[in-house]
Amino acid sequence: MPLDPDCPSASLRRFLLRGLFTQGFCVAIALMLWSVAHDSLGWSLAYSLAIGNCSWLAIDGGMHAIALLLGRGQRRDTGLAWPGVPGMLVAVIAGSAIGYSLGTTLVDSFSGHRSPSLWSGRVPGIISVLAAVSMTYFFFTRERLAAEKATAEAAQRSAVEHQLRLLESQLEPHMLFNTLANLRVLITLDPPRAQAMLDRLIAYLRATLGASRSGTHTLRAEFDRLADYLALMQVRMGDRLRVQLDLPADLAVEPVPALLLQPLVENAIVHGLEPRVEGGQLQVRARREPGRLVLTVRDTGVGIDAVPAAASVATPPGHAGGLASGFGTQQVRERLAMLHGERASLRLEPAPDDAGGTLATVVLPLEA
Repeated sequence: MPLDPDCPSASLRRFLLRGLFTQGFCVAIALMLWSVAHDSLGWSLAYSLAIGNCSWLAIDGGMHAIALLLGRGQRRDTGLAWPGVPGMLVAVIAGSAIGYSLGTTLVDSFSGHRSPSLWSGRVPGIISVLAAVSMTYFFFTRERLAAEKATAEAAQRSAVEHQLRLLESQLEPHMLFNTLANLRVLITLDPPRAQAMLDRLIAYLRATLGASRSGTHTLRAEFDRLADYLALMQVRMGDRLRVQLDLPADLAVEPVPALLLQPLVENAIVHGLEPRVEGGQLQVRARREPGRLVLTVRDTGVGIDAVPAAASVATPPGHAGGLASGFGTQQVRERLAMLHGERASLRLEPAPDDAGGTLATVVLPLEA
């Protein structure tokens, strides 16, 4: 098939691969004729390679010319110029005749032999035509299947990307709605702190909204955005919220989905620490394990078993999401599944020591 002008490098690879297969066909035919006729193996290879390559180039060019003449050109869905069955038959017959004539003439000029013409030599003519039909059918079927597979994979990637963008677009209003609900409560209880929280919110949105639309950013940027959010929450909770962020320097430039940990940190505060009168500590850590990046969000709050009951009492009016509704954890799980499949995971469990609380663990593949 002809080259694809929309993807020159891919078309060139396909063209060269067809040439490689053609050499294999020619060698196989030469060996078959040599075993039957017991002629010179060298001249059998020479004639077979000359006829096969001339026929391949003539058929390839003929199909392309016929497709353009008929106005069909290159099909973007398969990457092939398909002139239809009649056009293909014309290209194969004409290309076989041209290839046989050119190939035999070329080798005859060196060997001193006089090969029969395509029409007078029935056996050579039949072999040439059958070989051309077989090779053309093989090439077209193989490339059409490969193109259809590539089209299906591209459609699947596009669907995943659109769904991922939808999930990411849901994260921003969810976070903003929860923060405004907290601010609404604080305005009534403590207007000066509400003013300070509003100032923090403005600064946080200025730094965060652009990052949330970037798709991915470095782990350092992820921790910086968490630090901005936690500073905002500390205005609301005061000394009840104690924060510890632990990011090793060698992991700072690792790419991660933007705002991946935001829903988990929000869950830890709203459903773990806020229901507890004395508050508690929130730890966000990153570590490297063989072949993977492990991110943990740990709180010393009421614990995962107490979340449903505590949320109904402690969640401010109009407050949405978190562990109780499943939005935060589900959003993280779906983003991980779309980006990395089974290579990534999110696990929620009670914290493993006597301090209590909840441990959220995110595992991401770490590229070499």
